Amino acid sequence: MANILIVDDEERIRLILKIMLTSQGHLIEEAADGQEAFERLENGFFDLVISDIRMDRLDGRGLLKKIKESDIACPVIFITAFASTESVVEALHLGAVDYLIKPFDEKDVQVAVERALGVGKILNENRRLKHAVKNGVDDAPVFFSSAMKEIETMAIQVAQSDATVLITGESGTGKEVIAKLIHNTSTRASQRFVAVNCAAITETLVEAELFGHEKGAFTGANSKKEGKFEYADGGTLFLDEVGELPFNSQAKLLRAIQERKFQRVGGNCEIPVNTRLICATNQDLSRMAAEKRFRQDLYYRLAVFPIHVPPLRDRKEDIPHLTRRFIEKFANIRNATGELITKGATRKLNEYSWPGNVRELANVIERVMILKAGALPISSDDLKFISVGASDKHDIIDTFFQIPPTGIDYDEIQKSIVQQALDMTASNQSSAARLLGLSRARFRTLLKMVEEG
Repeated sequence: MANILIVDDEERIRLILKIMLTSQGHLIEEAADGQEAFERLENGFFDLVISDIRMDRLDGRGLLKKIKESDIACPVIFITAFASTESVVEALHLGAVDYLIKPFDEKDVQVAVERALGVGKILNENRRLKHAVKNGVDDAPVFFSSAMKEIETMAIQVAQSDATVLITGESGTGKEVIAKLIHNTSTRASQRFVAVNCAAITETLVEAELFGHEKGAFTGANSKKEGKFEYADGGTLFLDEVGELPFNSQAKLLRAIQERKFQRVGGNCEIPVNTRLICATNQDLSRMAAEKRFRQDLYYRLAVFPIHVPPLRDRKEDIPHLTRRFIEKFANIRNATGELITKGATRKLNEYSWPGNVRELANVIERVMILKAGALPISSDDLKFISVGASDKHDIIDTFFQIPPTGIDYDEIQKSIVQQALDMTASNQSSAARLLGLSRARFRTLLKMVEEG
């Protein structure tokens, strides 16, 4: 039994849902718009909100935004009148955990509610874990920055569907961590999670690796072998570096996604599978598709629900928490109470640009713990090696400029510095701002002043 709040400006819709849900044993309250619903949420506890998207005063989008801003642990199901892929993706991207299509089918309502209540339990558990971490009680989860919290929520939401997910981001940002989160919070969690690195398979063996082969299909095929699609049946197949798939193999992958069946190499029989597909890449697949280096139809199939994982340098709030987790891991300690790392060392980690992202941070901490034989805390001197060859803030922090007796042309120097930064970063303003140690907003202001001057 759950406390459910139904929000819709049509009394008839509220009544239909109330009848369906009370027959399942749930307790129901109603609200005619988002504002009334939010007031009820502030003054009472609800396990679930079912809300129309379009309403007067405060619509479903505004209500969901207020719920998130207030950190109310209550999942939301949106009501939509259109059963299109676009409306489904829109609902999920807005932050809903599921959607209901008018007119309602009682079985669909029951399934959606049960799924959403499951998500609510997961969200509450994640909050409990994070609270425990802050109090030194449990292992540190990965998601602490606002960017990663948003991705965590999106991952849990899309886990409740079977939509294909495309995870993008630089190498080492944690794309596989997100893929595993989707799998582990889905109804497939008890089944296999099978990871394949497409870049590590030779072009001639890609199809055999993914779809298997029959005995005698090619030289060396001495017996029948099932592929990764078949091995992951009922579970999740994670294709890492999917941009490395040979162009010829992409057509067979597309058909397997569309038809949910395939043929082994050298075989004639169609093999049906129920495999959830999650892909990841550090490449720009949309540009590759435009340049005809990746099938455009396959790209659209893969990018039904895209998730972009930002580099570590753009979410530095995660660095202290990840560092603590890695220190405890490599020092083989748990819930340490003493000082693990000095303030100077923490400052140095924050100033470094981390081109290898989370993977590089883990490697750095492991190296330090080996060199120190597990002795703590880690000091700034222990991290000297990370500045070698790096163009980071701490490499130029001691640079001193002497004003000559004849004076300088400050505007010209400022203009030159800005232009050099743009030249060094191929006119990427975000990268140029980082190079100068400025925020993107401050850099844009400076650029505008230079251009106008």
